[in-house]
Amino acid sequence: QVQLVESGGGLVQAGGSLRLACAASGRTFSGYTMAWFRQAPGKEREFVARTRWSGGITFYANSVKGRFTISRDNAKNMVFLQMNSLKPEDTAVYYCAAGLIGSPDAGRYDYWGQGTQVTVSS
Repeated sequence: QVQLVESGGGLVQAGGSLRLACAASGRTFSGYTMAWFRQAPGKEREFVARTRWSGGITFYANSVKGRFTISRDNAKNMVFLQMNSLKPEDTAVYYCAAGLIGSPDAGRYDYWGQGTQVTVSS
């Protein structure tokens, strides 16, 4: 059974930092793209960042480029999202996802975590 479990969310002031983690289990993820999405209240789920499990180029949404960094630890089956210079508009539930096709389209991903809440106060 595939599981993606996010952690690390919380409440932070604007300008602060958080590091989200995603623990992946239940299958081999080599060949998969690992991604972070987020969904704010009343809004659609949006792409944040993605990377190949096997390494290589990373992609970011324009809104987070230069502030967020996606990384992975293959030995521990973990994916991370380091979030710096947080803004109130970054407030959302953040989801970890895995899919065979790398894309900013949430529909392309096969597996999802339950999400972790990030709240940035002004």
